[in-house]
This record gives sequence, C-alpha cells and structure tokens, in this order.
Amino acid sequence: MPEQPRPKTHIAYHTQEAIYVRDVDLVNDLIGKVSFTEMMFFQITGRRPAPSQVALLDAVLVTLMEHGFTPSVIAARMIYVSAPEALQSAVAAGLLGVGSTFVGSMENAVKLLDEILGAEEGEQARATAIAKRYRESRQPLPGFGHHLHKPDDPRSARLIALARQNGVLGNYLRALETLSKAIDEVYGRHITINATGAIAAVLGEIGFPQEVMRGVALVSRAAGLVGHILEESREPAARFIWEMAEHDVPYESGES
Repeated sequence: MPEQPRPKTHIAYHTQEAIYVRDVDLVNDLIGKVSFTEMMFFQITGRRPAPSQVALLDAVLVTLMEHGFTPSVIAARMIYVSAPEALQSAVAAGLLGVGSTFVGSMENAVKLLDEILGAEEGEQARATAIAKRYRESRQPLPGFGHHLHKPDDPRSARLIALARQNGVLGNYLRALETLSKAIDEVYGRHITINATGAIAAVLGEIGFPQEVMRGVALVSRAAGLVGHILEESREPAARFIWEMAEHDVPYESGES
C-alpha cells in the first residue's frame, strides 16, 4: 500500500517570536497595516487584493450584514433567550440558517453563471435554456426574485453600479445580465436580480473562490447577529415572537 502524503497547510505557522500568515509577519506587516476586508481576502485566497477587489468585497460584506427579522435573526434571538450565557451558541444558531434559500444562495447562482460562460452553443442560448428549465420544474431561481423588493432589488443595482465605478465589468456581470433578460422573456414578466445574484457576479469578477462564496455571507451575518443579540438583551423580542407563534398556530386534533 503506497504511503499517504503527509497533510500540510499554506495558511499560517508560528515561532516563539512571531506569527506568520501566508509567509507574512502578522505583527509587523499586517496588524495596523491592512483592513479586515483586505486580511480576509488575503487569508482565504493567498493573494493580496487590488483596491477594486477590496472595495467590492467590502460592499458585499456590508450588503449581507442586515435585513431585519429574518429566520437567522429569529433563531439567534430564540437561542440567546434559552441560553443567554452562550453568545456563541446564539450566533451559531443564526448562521445555520444561511443556506440555499436565504442569504447564501450566491453559490447556486454562480453555478448558473458558470454554466452560461462555459456554454458551447453560446451564452444567450444557454441562458434561455436555463430559464426554461427552471420554469418547467417550478424551482426557485437562484439569484432572482424577492418577496419584498419589487420591481427591483435596490441592493443589486448599487452593487452593479459600484462594480462599474471600480472598473470591474467582465464575464460574470455580462452573464448575469444575459440570464436576467432571458428569464424576463421566458417568464413573460420582470423578475428582479436579488442581492445574492448580484453578489455572485461581483464575487466572481474579483476572483473570490466560488466554493466558499457562502462563507462571505457567514462572516457578514455573524456581525449582524451580534448586534441583534445585544438588542435582544436590552429590548427583548424573542418571547413576544414565541407567544405570537403559540397564539397564531393553533392545535388541531387528527392527522396532518
């Protein structure tokens, strides 16, 4: 049986005197010299980001931090009420709600953009095929549609405008626009590009790894959840939500 290679890491190591991240001295060359957003991009990708990449990643982090009483926020507040001594448990509970339906759908959206960009028959034809596929299957379109923001999601427009301002307009944003037009045509009505759809394209443009794009949402939403937990400790809402659910979801005997 061949010997298995030993595992290794390229991210960090330390000596008695110093800590190194991607071969850069944390204390002397990073602390106080780079922003959190720059450090995040560098630690994940191993590349020092350009100013435009920092600006757009920062904009995405701001976009995803807050959206009111969403499922992730409600979960975090409920767990905080149950275990107020464990802040981390409440944040973790909220982060479990970052998925393919809420907050984290950019990973599925970027797969559609990749499908368009890699199409042999042409981008327009593949975009139309995707739109037809989702309409026929009645599945939600990743990156499109919003129950509140109509006819358009203002966050998406702002992110795309920022991409233009920073000179980042390339393949992914073109694929997003192509898909949006195809969806409107196939569905016979306008369906907004939602925030995660725009984020998928923007993160693709700045070269952020697609397999961990949802991680950007996790980092951002973690900070937002801390804010909600602080508010919950001062102005409780979780028990009201609990009591409202008990009142508005009545028990009925018999099988469901």
